[in-house]
Amino acid sequence: MTIATTRQYPLAGTHAGFRRFSVMEYHKLIQMGMLTPDDNLELIEGYLVHKTSRNPPHAVALNRTRKLIERMLPAGWDTRLQDAVTLSGSEPEPDIAVVRGTDDDFEKCHPGPGVIGLLVEIADSSLDVDQSDKQRIYARDGVIRYWIVNIPDRRVEVYTDPQPAGDPPSYATRTDYPSGTLVPFVLDGATVGTIAVDEILP
Repeated sequence: MTIATTRQYPLAGTHAGFRRFSVMEYHKLIQMGMLTPDDNLELIEGYLVHKTSRNPPHAVALNRTRKLIERMLPAGWDTRLQDAVTLSGSEPEPDIAVVRGTDDDFEKCHPGPGVIGLLVEIADSSLDVDQSDKQRIYARDGVIRYWIVNIPDRRVEVYTDPQPAGDPPSYATRTDYPSGTLVPFVLDGATVGTIAVDEILP
């Protein structure tokens, strides 16, 4: 089994003879025990990609963001922390997924685009990947709202209006919220609260 470790441009693997896997094949590898959580991999556009190591600033920003979001969650919504979401050709593990439903709803499957209200990536060393690969695959499947907590540039980037048919797929709107501003927390088109950028950043 060949594992692609290049993260910024996974499609370049096709020129080097890497094998691509479907989501179903990926699930089968897990069921057969050929892949385990210890392998630290996620499926990105058909490639098995090593997940970025998480440093202390990443961990701090992740926990702060999760706690602030959970305080404002409306009934019927839940958060998932660094767990998989199933997309058409990828199964990434975003740092935070805000999904409609409960744990009981996902006993046999991971959340898909239809129940995802927000995906959040905490970006430090992974910034290029989150702004390129992750943005592309989330837009391709119509994930309605995507945040990047950009630690190096001290801002939260909010991506909306996915354009799945774009070449490449992307978000039509990106709004940056720098230190000193408030990020609107929006679900189902309604603002349910705001989060101060300075409360998130380490």
